[in-house]
Amino acid sequence: MKDITFNKTRLAATISVLLGAGIAPLSIAQEAEPVADDIEIIQVKGIRGSLARSMDIKREGNGVVDAISAEEMGKFPDTNLAESLQRITGVTVSRSNGEGSQITVRGFGPSFNLMTLNGRQMPGTGNSRSYNLENLSSAGVSALEVYKTARAEYPSGGIGATVNIVTTQPLASPGLKYSVSGKGIRDTSNVEGDAVTPEIAGLYSNTFADNTIGVAISLSHQGRDFQQQSANVPGWQADQGTGGLTGDNAIDLRGVDAEGEKLGHTYFPRQISYDIADVQRTRTNGQVTLQYAPTDAMTFSLDYTRTEAETATETRGFGIWFNWGGNLTNYQLDENGTAINFTETANDYAHSVGANTFLVEAESVGFNFDWQLTDNIHVEFDYHDSSNATDSGGDKGTGNAGSVIIAPNNILTKTYDYSTGEIPNFAMTWPDGAAEASPNDFDPLFGQFSVSTGESTVEQYQFHSEWVNPDDGFLANIKLGAARTEQTFGGSGTGSGNIGPNGYNGNQAVFPDSMFTRQGTGSLLDALDGGGADLTTNYYYTFDFAETVARMVNYFDSVPLNPFDSELSSTSSGGVTEETTSVYLQSALYFELADMPVDINLGLRYEKTDVTSDVIQRVEDQIVWSNPTEWQLRYQPGGAQDVSFLGEHDVTLPSIDIKVEVTDDIIARMSMGKTITRAPLGNLIGIRSLSGAPKPGSRTGSQGNTNLQPFESTNFDFSVEYYYGDASYISLGYFEKDVVNFITTTNETITVDGLTDPLIGPRATQAISDLVTASGDPSFVPADGAVWQQIIDNGGGAFDDITGNTIVFQNSSDPLVEWVVSQPSNGDARSVDGIEFAVQHMFGETGFGSGFNFTLVDGDVKYDVDSFESQSPLVGLSDSANFQVFYEKDGLSVKVTYAWRDNYLIGVGQAQGSAEAPPQFGKEYAQTDISVNYDVSDELTVFFEGINITNETEQGYGRYEEQFLFARQYGPRYALGARYTF
Repeated sequence: MKDITFNKTRLAATISVLLGAGIAPLSIAQEAEPVADDIEIIQVKGIRGSLARSMDIKREGNGVVDAISAEEMGKFPDTNLAESLQRITGVTVSRSNGEGSQITVRGFGPSFNLMTLNGRQMPGTGNSRSYNLENLSSAGVSALEVYKTARAEYPSGGIGATVNIVTTQPLASPGLKYSVSGKGIRDTSNVEGDAVTPEIAGLYSNTFADNTIGVAISLSHQGRDFQQQSANVPGWQADQGTGGLTGDNAIDLRGVDAEGEKLGHTYFPRQISYDIADVQRTRTNGQVTLQYAPTDAMTFSLDYTRTEAETATETRGFGIWFNWGGNLTNYQLDENGTAINFTETANDYAHSVGANTFLVEAESVGFNFDWQLTDNIHVEFDYHDSSNATDSGGDKGTGNAGSVIIAPNNILTKTYDYSTGEIPNFAMTWPDGAAEASPNDFDPLFGQFSVSTGESTVEQYQFHSEWVNPDDGFLANIKLGAARTEQTFGGSGTGSGNIGPNGYNGNQAVFPDSMFTRQGTGSLLDALDGGGADLTTNYYYTFDFAETVARMVNYFDSVPLNPFDSELSSTSSGGVTEETTSVYLQSALYFELADMPVDINLGLRYEKTDVTSDVIQRVEDQIVWSNPTEWQLRYQPGGAQDVSFLGEHDVTLPSIDIKVEVTDDIIARMSMGKTITRAPLGNLIGIRSLSGAPKPGSRTGSQGNTNLQPFESTNFDFSVEYYYGDASYISLGYFEKDVVNFITTTNETITVDGLTDPLIGPRATQAISDLVTASGDPSFVPADGAVWQQIIDNGGGAFDDITGNTIVFQNSSDPLVEWVVSQPSNGDARSVDGIEFAVQHMFGETGFGSGFNFTLVDGDVKYDVDSFESQSPLVGLSDSANFQVFYEKDGLSVKVTYAWRDNYLIGVGQAQGSAEAPPQFGKEYAQTDISVNYDVSDELTVFFEGINITNETEQGYGRYEEQFLFARQYGPRYALGARYTF
């Protein structure tokens, strides 16, 4: 695919630089003119060369294009591709395990951006449209191209941007070239793993038979051992009651109405925990490219890419659960109704241990035939078959992801406090004035085991053709193409439910004291204000996961050896297949206006997509109230059902790019066009899912809509760029995106035949009456746990073969449970606009250089934190800025980079949030990295890298910043290594 430009001298230099760097041809054509055979091509390597090549791509491109180029063969600016992309104006990253993982472009989150590999549409990671970049090594990557405006010839799917990953093509850079590098990684957070882990990479490229045969091979392997420490509140519940407290025990700073009634809502956290995860992560990447050019006009290419990533995690945590209502003894609410401090009675000091191994396997096989049929006609055929699969059951011992919760259940009071520090604290009091929990009071609660898998695949045929006008004229070229793409997404999940005794029943004999080791919190969360030794509860116990499970299995006959072989286990699977046929027509026009060269690209793309969703799920059987605080949804043995849902859509996507060379150094651009992103997979899958732990206030569910139409964005861009020196420029741009078919989630209250509610049935009514009578206070409101116990005391319980305890089952006299089920639908129209500014400056021949950019984004797509209505906000919207400064001279290069991102919406819905689907926000984040390289010789370089050297932490919150959700601490990591290049 070749774009037409007409600045011959600058273009020739640009192509020479690009070819010298081993980057695939940039698809640029020029008028033929004689070129001397003996011209020497000088390759500029290093940071300055990378920035110069990236600038040239931006300058010569049509539309708004940005790029990151390799500094030299085998050396990308960052070892993580997402971290590299965030250097581009308007691109921000979200992180996983302290590494850049997914990108947001111009406020549009990961699912709104399309990833391509050498122009081929790539599948998302697992059952997803979002591509996780941390799984792909930068070894073998020559450039990252970010196309922010619409072009008819590109595959559809990226409203934010289309990001093309360009890999090494041997025939584009003839001759023998290779690069080998190795480094040791020291992650300062690591406790249990190896102190230093390796990363090795190799890249080989060579041509044979007079440069008609080319081979390129890249291999890399990385190991990383680290520890994640975190504080977590999994969700906030709205309007659950305040226990009828008054006076000094009920401080409420909310405003009041004319009648003196409090305004707004109340919010309490569901639980709080501090957690430690020891992680061992490995990533292996490989790519092989074979090329054959029997003539100068014809090239055959065959390539294979594979990625394997394994993340093994052992977790331990400790915390407390909250019940509100009759358990509250005091509280303090702020002006928004958020609980800042409160105390409850009873319950447990829960400890959890778990283990899981998460696998990612991705591979792609591609074939390309490129033929310059005549001097004026070019054709290209491309085929690839790609997949990206995930599996949470990669543990070789268990084959599943598991966790167990045990605890002493004799707390007198427990207090939550978020009045000081960056993380909430909790405190407890114990019987007989004890200062802390005792190991001999630990009782088993339950275990949970699960396996989830997902896979996304793309099989794609693409045909491109181009006619280039042999004569100077208004019409420069015409492009015509077609594609057939079949994209599938599928996933399945099996969960055991809560198995084991599922309640505290005086079973402390299960675990001997010798199983426990007391730990202090001196280094836990110490990068956060209020963490470490300052934590109010500054101790916890550790114990072995495998031993804990074994002791529970040996002690309780009700614990199945196969955790998925019970009425509590649920299995569901669902998938979506999208079959898209597309055609496009595109042309380039050239003329001069007032002596200013003008390039215009016009395009039109049409696509038709058929959507099929197939789902299999188990049938719900009954609800049980298994202990004072736990509920279970149980399923019928077998009884899975298979259902298909159908949908379709078609779109027409016009585009126009106008580029005006105002002077030799000033370029003005204007682009207009339409782009799409198809609906999220979770919304398209027709499966219905009900909460597996249907506590009051958490009886929710969801159901998909296979006929959802794609998001459609009408885009406008205008920018001015001033190229004033070698690798130096200033750019200022404005963009606007008007998006229709935004997806709104609507809630509907339903009942399901056979699922009834023992909490409001006649047994519960009698139990409440008995408790009120016993209290002597007609206004007394008994806690749910007390009602559960009274039902059993009244003979309303029954023995449960699964848990081995007497519990409360539903019965036919209970009314049907009401479920709040959400379903997505199209409807809303929203707008986003913003400003992008970038400056890149080289300080002459001093060796110093710098770059700075920022993006300001706004729109009517923000989440309204004060509203309980269903909303369709834009995930990821935030301002951002990046800065880098470097020195590079006489074989020494030093680079410092700084990336900042403002507060942003992570998503809607919290794991233990209430039914109105409260939001999750990420706090602003800034990270500083450093790299130092020294050339020992022309071939050998030694280097040092520092990532997150200021030890920044990741933090999140709910509707308001006072509604703490998480804080994660990783620590800086450093690497020392060497690279040999020939």
